Amino acid sequence: MDDALTAISEAFDERAATYDESTMHRDLAAAVAAFIETESLDDVLDVATGTGLVLRALAERAPDLHLIGADISPGMLAVARAELPTAEWLVADASRVPLPDGSVDLITCVTALHIIPDVERAAAEWHRLLRAGGRLVTASFVSTTSTAHAAHPPSPERPYPRDHEPYAGAAVLTATFAALGFVVWRHEEWSDGHDTLLIAELAPAA
Repeated sequence: MDDALTAISEAFDERAATYDESTMHRDLAAAVAAFIETESLDDVLDVATGTGLVLRALAERAPDLHLIGADISPGMLAVARAELPTAEWLVADASRVPLPDGSVDLITCVTALHIIPDVERAAAEWHRLLRAGGRLVTASFVSTTSTAHAAHPPSPERPYPRDHEPYAGAAVLTATFAALGFVVWRHEEWSDGHDTLLIAELAPAA
């Protein structure tokens, strides 16, 4: 594991025990699950799954789905496994998921795009994993007049770089993913009154 991924893994291991205390993350997971059209889905992969909040919300809506969560933090996955033992949990980087080609109908990536060190390589992996007709659902922080969600270098609290700008709104997300071979089909904004996020559904370009 390279230095950036190690820093991310260690930082989220430290947050694992208290991560689910975030009302924003729990409510966002429910909103993402409600946004997803579950008809015709069999296999769902959540990359950078953390404690599995999105998959746990999906399991409540569609209990027959085969759910797979991948994350580089063993600590976060330990919480996820305890909360949803029926899912499959993989210690894996978003750009190197140990699954066969064309093995999932849906990939979700929620509040993680700004952290993934190489989104281009991750997107290539997601193309590989999606079946024909498959899609990608993301949730990313929207820019405001504040600088809270701009690009940031590593800090003691967050010892890894973060860059929200390529995903911080519908137009820029569309442009970013067009270069990565995805087309935005639909999107909506969600807010808890403090943070505003863009939830988007994308599909591989024809």
